[in-house]
Amino acid sequence: MNMLQIIQAAAGELGIPQPSLVVGVKNDDTIQLLALLNGLGGDLQQDYIWQALSKPYRFSTQFLTVTGTTTANSPVVTGLSATTGLDSTYQVLGVGVDDDVYVQSVDSATQVTLDTPAISSGTVTLNFCKTKYAMPVDYDRMQDRTHWDKTQRWEMLGPETAQQWEWLKSGWISTGPRIRWRIMGSYFQTWPPIASAHRMGFEYIGNGWALGAGGAPQSAFLKDTDTCVFPDRLMITGLKMRYQQAKGLGSDFVDQYNRLLTIATGNSNGAATLSMRPSRLNTLIGWDNIPDSGFGNFGN
Repeated sequence: MNMLQIIQAAAGELGIPQPSLVVGVKNDDTIQLLALLNGLGGDLQQDYIWQALSKPYRFSTQFLTVTGTTTANSPVVTGLSATTGLDSTYQVLGVGVDDDVYVQSVDSATQVTLDTPAISSGTVTLNFCKTKYAMPVDYDRMQDRTHWDKTQRWEMLGPETAQQWEWLKSGWISTGPRIRWRIMGSYFQTWPPIASAHRMGFEYIGNGWALGAGGAPQSAFLKDTDTCVFPDRLMITGLKMRYQQAKGLGSDFVDQYNRLLTIATGNSNGAATLSMRPSRLNTLIGWDNIPDSGFGNFGN
């Protein structure tokens, strides 16, 4: 059912006039029905991990290795052999550049300005490593422990706290074999900077519970023809419940709504088969205690 049909069904069951159109109609009751329905959809999206809103996000690390000339006490780097694709999401590594330095601006095809002056002069090799990646446009929240460096086949470590992040970026000994991550400033940020191609990924919950033309995700109903990922009957009953509550008419549909919600959430993801037998003994080595290197060479 589309949004108009859901509202018409709820209105019919409530015994109130059924609108022939919803969006753009200047009728207080119709405006309220749409607002209540959008509020219901938004709350459902937040309250449970729906399989229809669970999504993978994949990206590859970006980097550029070039030669350039630094000047002590100046943030300007000249004579670069390329600047294509660089922006303020790239961290800079190289002789003459301090720790935790980013591109401030790209001035030309051969020059950039850093956010911190260089500490020495010279023509050196510089690694520009992208460490800030834009989040998915429909991102709402993370699925915990789904973050992997797929190239290295290692789980990424995080999310790091603000204190851990500054230690990683500023401490003398802060680099290890695993990639760390943190969400900051609406970016998915990684550490350490990577000057090689790695395929990364995680899973997240999207906010697009409503669907527009062609199934495009939206965070609200915008047109009468929009649909949604939640069961129609759940939306109709939830709208009736909220309409009654908004009008101060009691809560006749609460039990029916809760029953439908339990069914919908139970059917959404499935469930594991549980065993009544004793659990197996812990293995001597597994995913949680395997070393980062040297596997198979113990005692040599």
